[in-house]
Amino acid sequence: MKETSNYHLEITPKSSIFKLNLKELWNYKDLLFLFVRRDFVAVYKQTVLGPLWFVIQPILTSVMQLLIFTKVAKLSVDGMPPILFYLSGNIMWQYFAGCLTVTSNTFRGNAGIFGKVYFPRLILPMSLVISQLLKFGIQFGLFLVVWVWFLSGNKTNVSINPNSFMLLLPLLVMMMAALSLGLGMIISSLTTKYRDFSFLLGFVVQLAMYASVVILPLSAVPQQYRWIILANPMTAIIETFRHAFMGTGVINWLYLGYSFGFMLVVLSIGVIVFNKVEKTFMDTV
Repeated sequence: MKETSNYHLEITPKSSIFKLNLKELWNYKDLLFLFVRRDFVAVYKQTVLGPLWFVIQPILTSVMQLLIFTKVAKLSVDGMPPILFYLSGNIMWQYFAGCLTVTSNTFRGNAGIFGKVYFPRLILPMSLVISQLLKFGIQFGLFLVVWVWFLSGNKTNVSINPNSFMLLLPLLVMMMAALSLGLGMIISSLTTKYRDFSFLLGFVVQLAMYASVVILPLSAVPQQYRWIILANPMTAIIETFRHAFMGTGVINWLYLGYSFGFMLVVLSIGVIVFNKVEKTFMDTV
């Protein structure tokens, strides 16, 4: 009998921790999309409001910040409408923080799957970042609605001047995704042996938000403390986003270049550490 097909898969150890094997990732693209769907649907599957929470969360957060930091503390918003200022910072930060939080639990949260079936392990953190991108898309749509309302209705005496830097939005989103993916893989690898990092992460993310420009624009930060804010790679990303859509804020190619370089370094380290740990993590998780 003539054999018409010969299906086989040879699984071998990675010869190098630097090896990504993008061809194998592409071959498992269907599994990637299944994980994306699972991650997106499962979050609010048994809730009453469902995906509306994607919209409610940034609205409530922005309103509370407006009342506390603008009305009470009288902090500067760089001449922008306060609700638009806080909303722009929140949707950017929540995407970064959301990706970082979920990817940091990749090994511990999926140990059961990893121990039963083979697939490229990098698919799981990648699927988490993509599913969070769907959430960001909904929240960005909310931002656009508020932005267009201010832009077209002239509801305040504040001028909003969008410009061609809006074309940088895909780059900014890619930088946030890659930065959070790299950091998440590093933390996920560390938590297989040191559980302390999982408890520390929430505190560090919250602290890092205040060491960025989510609450206070860079122009209002005292000069002697500005280097601390600029050390946060999210600062240049958020400031560029605000400048692109509202015409205010600081856009500096040096700052943006630092964020891009920081992202590349972190992503490279994350991939290396992830590839190294995935070989033995089942013995320690």
